[in-house]
Amino acid sequence: MSPKSVQLTAGRRRSLVMKRKKEAVKAADVNPDTSKPTALFEATTGRAYTVSVALPGTIIANALTPELKGLLAGQIARALAVFCVDEVVIFDDGQGNQRQSDKQSYHQNGDNGYTGYSDPNHFLIHLLSYLETPPFLRKHLFPMHPNLKLAGTLPSLDMPHHLRSNEWCRYREGVTIGQQTEEHGKKKKRRKDDMPPEESTLVDVGLPQKVSVPASIPPHTRITIELPDNREVFDSERSTVAASAVAPSTPREEAGYYWGYTVRAAPSLSAVITECTYPGGYELTFGTSERGAPIADLTKQAPNQSQVPQFNHILIVFGGVAGLEAAVEADDELRKLGVEEPKNLFDYWVNLCPGQGSRTIRTEEAIWLGLMGLREVVLSKGRLISASG
Repeated sequence: MSPKSVQLTAGRRRSLVMKRKKEAVKAADVNPDTSKPTALFEATTGRAYTVSVALPGTIIANALTPELKGLLAGQIARALAVFCVDEVVIFDDGQGNQRQSDKQSYHQNGDNGYTGYSDPNHFLIHLLSYLETPPFLRKHLFPMHPNLKLAGTLPSLDMPHHLRSNEWCRYREGVTIGQQTEEHGKKKKRRKDDMPPEESTLVDVGLPQKVSVPASIPPHTRITIELPDNREVFDSERSTVAASAVAPSTPREEAGYYWGYTVRAAPSLSAVITECTYPGGYELTFGTSERGAPIADLTKQAPNQSQVPQFNHILIVFGGVAGLEAAVEADDELRKLGVEEPKNLFDYWVNLCPGQGSRTIRTEEAIWLGLMGLREVVLSKGRLISASG
């Protein structure tokens, strides 16, 4: 074979390779794979354990402008979502010294409902609740409010229950819309098997069809729905599909899904623990401080040799600008009990970043450090629910 023929053959080979690459790119553009494994995975093991985080809402007062306050809330929400936190508790640490000049200036501009300056605890709770809610439900559950003016610029959480209309999951979040007997002033003809029961409520779950649940529930109520196993009913001409209302914890306990976080307010640090909504309270508690023991001491041992016990409910508490020590000093209940050191409130008192290079670690930074540092503890010590129950 002549050198010219060899050169021609090599050129054709390169041309064929380039053509195949172009065809693959074109196919990817037409049918891009945008699925999210965490949103679509088929879970097999239920999860009994929960992860709770507590932090003071007064950290919002440390941000100077409404834009920075919103961004701070968004950063916290992202950490909660990434590390599958089930509950966030916003407590008052008694350090809410607002910047009066900034607050008065902002209210003079007409945003009198804005609470970023007047009530940072409420502001943080409001934004965290809004961001956790599936996008299609927000217009039903959150009226327009100055606190949410910049919420559209915050990063998406994209959690497993933030489902698109073309995605399937056994569970979905929905909002009740009342009983629908007429549509556009005309009676709607239904097939016999489409008729909801007498005491039923229609629910919008973000699908083309509405679902009906056999219960009377007030309108504009958020509920968790378990859909029927037969997906074909959603491809039919039915206007409604029968489904079941379940507890918000069911997706986690029955199938192991991460299903977002709840938001709870606490008037003090002690109330974070004493007002726990889980039966039996928190079984494992962590307080964070630069004066604590290095967090690596908990995770450097093998899981079967670690002294950290198994748990159903774990709580990780972060301090504000002045630390948890200031929250203890401002807590009347703890003073009555003679508690002076915050480390006495927790099972473990840990330092998230020994040898830190900066003088301070911000709370929003500490949350990422703490949840990452305790990730192995959570995964190895949290109790699961076996398939046999």
